[in-house]
Amino acid sequence: MTEAQWDKKLGIHTIGRDESHADRYRYPYEPTPYAVLQRLAQSGLITRQSTLMDYGCGMGRVGLFLAQQTGCRAVGVEYDQRIFRRAEQNRLACGAKNVEFLCADARGCPVGDADCFYFFNPFSVEVLRPVMANILAEWYENPRTMRLFFYYPNEDYRGWLEENPQLVFDQTIDCRDLFVGDPREVILVYELKPY
Repeated sequence: MTEAQWDKKLGIHTIGRDESHADRYRYPYEPTPYAVLQRLAQSGLITRQSTLMDYGCGMGRVGLFLAQQTGCRAVGVEYDQRIFRRAEQNRLACGAKNVEFLCADARGCPVGDADCFYFFNPFSVEVLRPVMANILAEWYENPRTMRLFFYYPNEDYRGWLEENPQLVFDQTIDCRDLFVGDPREVILVYELKPY
């Protein structure tokens, strides 16, 4: 199915790119392709028991699709009020009961019971650091297996991930066959495991 066909099937509108509020710390809105989300849904790493937090959720595609495909609960975090309102419209349009969106700065957003975290380069490493500090604080307070998914990771993200001993590399979900010639078309999966 095409991007437009998936949007129509879900009853949402998420296609396009929006750079209107992007800056050096927060990157433009660009949705993860549905073909990549299908790979993630089929990986078995996100289940009905999972709570997924999508940082920089944009118009809500990741949470709405994965909740529909896997039965997980999804929480999307978006700082741009205008784009957040679009995510809310999408949530209402498709009738998702197990999805919520928060209009918040990711650095101060509580992790809650989330055990899966999705990042499509939503912000700079300067913002990623405090976000990860929140995730780690929650993990220390309530130890559980947590999975972190980094789609299309840029060099800054890759470098930061390699420098953090708490994060254990688990696997790569390869999507390079979907987009010819781009070695970044992968989802890197990291874990935090209780001691």
